[in-house]
Amino acid sequence: MADVTVAQFAEVLKVPVEKLLSQLDEAGIKVAGADDTISEDAKLELLTHLRRSHGQDDATDTGAPRRITLRRKSQSELRLSGTQGRSRTVNVEVRRKRTYIKRDVLEKEAQEKQEEFDRQRQEEQDKIEAEKRENERLKAEKEQAAKDAERREEEEKKQAETQAREAAEKAAQEAAEERARVEKAEQDARNRRAKEKDKKKGKAPETKYGRKELHVAGDKSGRRRRKTPIRRRPANISSDGQHGFEKPVAPVVHEVEIPESIVVSELAQKMAIKGNEVVKVLFNMGAMVTINQVIDQDTATLVVEEMGHVAKPVSGTELDEDLLKDEKLSGEEVPRAPVVTIMGHVDHGKTSLLDYIRRTKVAAGEAGGITQHIGAYAVETDKGKVTFLDTPGHAAFTQMRARGAQATDIVILVVAADDGVKPQTIEAIEHSKAAEVPMVVAINKIDKENADPERVKNELSAHEIIPEDWGGENLFVHVSAQTGEGVDSLLESILLQAEVMDLTAVAEGAAQGIVIESSLEKGRGAVATVLVQAGTLKQGDMIIAGEEYGRIRNMFDETHSKISTAGPSTPAVILGLSKTPSAGDDFLVVKNERKAREVAQFRQSKSRESKLAQQQASNLDMFSQMTEGDIKVVPIMIKSDVHGSAEALRDSLNKLSTDEVKVKVISSGVGGITESDATLAATSHAVIIGFNVRADATARAAIKESGVDVRYYSIIYEAIDDVKAAMSGLLSPEIRENIVGLAEVKEVFSSPKLGDIAGSIVTEGYVKRSNPIRVLRDNVVIYEGELESLRRFKDDVNEVRSGTECGIGVKNYNDVKVGDQIECYERIEVARTID
Repeated sequence: MADVTVAQFAEVLKVPVEKLLSQLDEAGIKVAGADDTISEDAKLELLTHLRRSHGQDDATDTGAPRRITLRRKSQSELRLSGTQGRSRTVNVEVRRKRTYIKRDVLEKEAQEKQEEFDRQRQEEQDKIEAEKRENERLKAEKEQAAKDAERREEEEKKQAETQAREAAEKAAQEAAEERARVEKAEQDARNRRAKEKDKKKGKAPETKYGRKELHVAGDKSGRRRRKTPIRRRPANISSDGQHGFEKPVAPVVHEVEIPESIVVSELAQKMAIKGNEVVKVLFNMGAMVTINQVIDQDTATLVVEEMGHVAKPVSGTELDEDLLKDEKLSGEEVPRAPVVTIMGHVDHGKTSLLDYIRRTKVAAGEAGGITQHIGAYAVETDKGKVTFLDTPGHAAFTQMRARGAQATDIVILVVAADDGVKPQTIEAIEHSKAAEVPMVVAINKIDKENADPERVKNELSAHEIIPEDWGGENLFVHVSAQTGEGVDSLLESILLQAEVMDLTAVAEGAAQGIVIESSLEKGRGAVATVLVQAGTLKQGDMIIAGEEYGRIRNMFDETHSKISTAGPSTPAVILGLSKTPSAGDDFLVVKNERKAREVAQFRQSKSRESKLAQQQASNLDMFSQMTEGDIKVVPIMIKSDVHGSAEALRDSLNKLSTDEVKVKVISSGVGGITESDATLAATSHAVIIGFNVRADATARAAIKESGVDVRYYSIIYEAIDDVKAAMSGLLSPEIRENIVGLAEVKEVFSSPKLGDIAGSIVTEGYVKRSNPIRVLRDNVVIYEGELESLRRFKDDVNEVRSGTECGIGVKNYNDVKVGDQIECYERIEVARTID
């Protein structure tokens, strides 16, 4: 296009001439008017100016504008009503403006801002690092200077200590006075400058309350006598030029130790956050808990990881080891006596064999002739000392046998030659294998006529117990507890096995071992039978056993003789613990009472948290069971003479629970029945089982007043059988139906009083008026109900036998037809029992 005038160019662009002239003026192109010509270069310069004004850069021009502004306007008319019925029209013009920016422009701006932010943050980080290095350098210089000054002061102190102190005090006083004078001069100068500045501005002088009119003392307003500064010795504060608190540049990550169970508030405290934030996280995870509720280790680990911290699960044993790490034994190990546990089925002669060795009668003193307590005895033989543990053989004492296997070096498996392998024999074998201890088999009762030792060997070989003469590793000894045959060979086998094992222990130092049994005796308090495994237990030692602690007041051996010390592999009866420890707990002698109390309180709190968590889980389980159906509960309270019997009785009763009847042991303890036990049983509607214990006088009065059911037992299987019978009584009876007769309808008659009467003949059994009936048609039940009338000719009868005709009226049913059958049956309730 050749050069054209401004008017022609405006017509081509379809814009007003005035607007084109203003755009040319803004672009810096000088034209006189609409008739002036415009060149191609001027057109290009105008285009560049217009693009730049719309947000487009020439360097990145791709032909499409980066910023587009749309302007729209619309006109409309509004008709307004006027006075005297006249109306007028108003023109309304609406203008709209909208700007669109390309996405890459925004992304570029955001990227530039991010780079600027990263650069500033890096500069701040570098600045902080530089300041930190500078502070460390200054601190090192100050420390070195302080050391040099201290050395010089020490030298000067040796020469003239008194003169140096007076000079220091005088210098400090002069410095304080000088500082006070300087501060006063600076304050006076500031006050003068402030007054002069206010006077220049024409402002009233400042007063205490901001207004001079409030003061009535005239020129004295706002003036107070300056207090004499208190002269104090300057505090010698060493500063490293760094303030005490810094805002962390990154989130603080804590390493949180989580035990097996933890309270929500304690978990929040370990993470240094508020408890309600932890509760909020748990709610979002679907756990409805409170701040004082106990959660398990897995849940706590998820919460800690969710909140950005590092979880470190720890077990209770690790915490115990941390508390008792200073109590470990260290010293020379010396040979010790073997600990032998006698295990086997009930009535196979375990205690009788031990009696022969000890020359006493233990089983004769047990109720029912069976051992119900675990006993520990030390026996002196010609070849050395042996410690025996006697365990019960009844099925309920599984935990006792497990504890015996864990605390022993050698297991003697007693099997009767006339009875063979029984369930408790197999269980004893499993416990021995789990504890990984060697086993010596004693085949007892070989003096009986029907004894068959080869049968015992064959049965034991099925359980991988192979005799040595068959190529196995187990020693087999034939013994008789009555005649004593083979007992010496058994002792020799035990000592031979112990010699092979080379048993040693540290004899000097604080004792440690395991609690065999515990009981509560009147006049003696908590009594515990312990087995020392290492060290030497002495009278007066501070001991911690499980959750209990105390100082040993007295010690006795198995014959109730008083002793003062007990070495490794020695059983002892001790007095002085705070309460009865649980059988199977480890015990340890600690240095002082404070350490013992600290460990005991920690274990008690851990036990409470565990019980609380179990109780919450039990409550949820009971709630889910209640939603499914009604479950009958038998509440039981157990009081026993020793802890092991209470534990065995509790476990046996809990195993009796079924889907319909549940045993709930609300409490199990050691000692006699007290008044508080009777009150708790009355509140819980529970039955008290006293196993080898009795109620005291106050408890008997409370029991008589409240009517609590108390049952005393001395044999464990009698208690289990009685509870099983009580549970069987709560089971719903089983309803059985017995068909007693069948009648066939031959004719149907109508009676004005009784309706339709079925003339029938009894084909099987008998039809009784009081029994329920069913109407069958083509062997399908069409009605079930009862008889309204039963007649033989015109007489009402109660029963009609087989082969006899009768008239039957079915109550509330008038659709009996010829050929139907009327079935007569009876319901029988059969009592159910707990298997």
